Amino acid sequence: MVYKFDFLVIGAGIAGLSYALKVAKAHKGKVCIICKTTLDEANTKFAQGGVASVTNLETDNFEKHIQDTMIAGDYISDPEAVSLVVRKAPGQIRELVDWGTKFDRKDDGRYDLHREGGHSEFRILHHADDTGAEIQRALMAAVRANPRIEIRENHFAVEIITQHHLGARVTRRTPYINCYGAYVLNPEQRVDTYLSKVTVMCTGGCGSVYQTTTNPVIATGDGEAMVYRAKGTVKDMEFVQFHPTSLFHPTETHPAYLITEAMRGYGGVLKLPDGETFMERYDPRLSLAPRDIVARAIDKEMKTHGIEHVCLDVTHKDPEETKQHFPNIYRKCLSIGIDITKDMIPVRPAAHYMCGGIKVDLNGCSSIDRLYAIGECSCTGLHGGNRLASNSLIEAVVYADTAATHSLAHVDEYDFNEQVPEWNDEGTLTNEEHVLITQAAKEVGQVMSNYVGIVRSDLRLKRAWDRLDLLYEETEALFKRVKVSRDLCELRNMINTGYLITRMAIERKESRGLHYTVDYPVHAYDKK
Repeated sequence: MVYKFDFLVIGAGIAGLSYALKVAKAHKGKVCIICKTTLDEANTKFAQGGVASVTNLETDNFEKHIQDTMIAGDYISDPEAVSLVVRKAPGQIRELVDWGTKFDRKDDGRYDLHREGGHSEFRILHHADDTGAEIQRALMAAVRANPRIEIRENHFAVEIITQHHLGARVTRRTPYINCYGAYVLNPEQRVDTYLSKVTVMCTGGCGSVYQTTTNPVIATGDGEAMVYRAKGTVKDMEFVQFHPTSLFHPTETHPAYLITEAMRGYGGVLKLPDGETFMERYDPRLSLAPRDIVARAIDKEMKTHGIEHVCLDVTHKDPEETKQHFPNIYRKCLSIGIDITKDMIPVRPAAHYMCGGIKVDLNGCSSIDRLYAIGECSCTGLHGGNRLASNSLIEAVVYADTAATHSLAHVDEYDFNEQVPEWNDEGTLTNEEHVLITQAAKEVGQVMSNYVGIVRSDLRLKRAWDRLDLLYEETEALFKRVKVSRDLCELRNMINTGYLITRMAIERKESRGLHYTVDYPVHAYDKK
């Protein structure tokens, strides 16, 4: 089947939903959201902490938020992108509220602001400890109520369509690569052709390339992999943020339950299981140091002491206040026998956020014409070498806004490309090799966690490169032989994404931000 939409949105988190709402409000054309599972299963839903925005002008200002972001990003962040997001944030917060998001407020009506690691002021808006789920709820309700937006759940984007599919030779040096839509696998396991005037990639994260992640199992790096295969520009993939404090519970790895950074902002203290504190050995900000520092500190303590986790202690705080601020964490921990008002919480790092991704400009435009990328799959330049806590959700809505504004100004200049051929799977066999796909996916997780994790080295990275290359060759051969399936496509994307992380880690001959290697333990500029 061939479908035509003015706006094709691939992904259904905060970035995709807010973009769809914005263009549907301003344009009479058709909008389609492609969602690989159900609308409510997105990385956004799992964001506990909150949204960073300057709202209390008595103590806070844009310059402070900009400076905090630049420091956390190890001064790799693009100052223009940082300024754009910080200055547009308050307006986007108002729009989220207009769409129905309910942020917590004090008795006097002002926002109940939190402070998280790396922030110099209280500027985190939240809804208890499930802010992402609240935002997702409000946006889903608004999208479902909009008659101009079609939602295709349980549909999977296999590839974006470029002139390559028309028989043209496309390389990374091709001056103009155009996106004409995407090939999409439907629930009946057939690949349909979706033609579009504008395509927006907002597929979320890639944490599932690691053995343990706070991301849902669907976070397989689909957007980055599709754009890379289409010869688009991908950047800064070496900067993988590991959240320092996922709940240590061996049966839950995709996602591992997140213990929000707001709990450390609230006063939680990191300790060894015997009660000894350790962050004073690593940073004067102690438990409120940026995530990369905390994650490496925990990793070192675990290896030094031969333990599987450290602990986060809030037992010194008022029990009722703790339960009020973190009701979901309290209930979750209680379900596995831990009362956080009396017991320390076992925690360990887990893959959490990709700071790099599809390179875009201030309008969310990728290097491929008519293709935008927003949300976690994009690299706007905001995060640099390390994402400042709670900057991701606000980045998503700000760039959804700039991408909507830019695409609305140009969408009517484009036509549907009627020459695009339908997907051809002639000569392929029914896929009966599920065991090969499952085992290969496990191997990717082992390779990435063991060799391209929190601490790296040239030897580890080379070993990862060699293992991934073998998996790539085997998987591409399988892809050409059997019919398309979602699990096979996800495996391809995981291998491509793992390759990009590894290659860019090899190319960075310094320790910077989230990329730490024992062979180059200092910044490149420190050597001069």
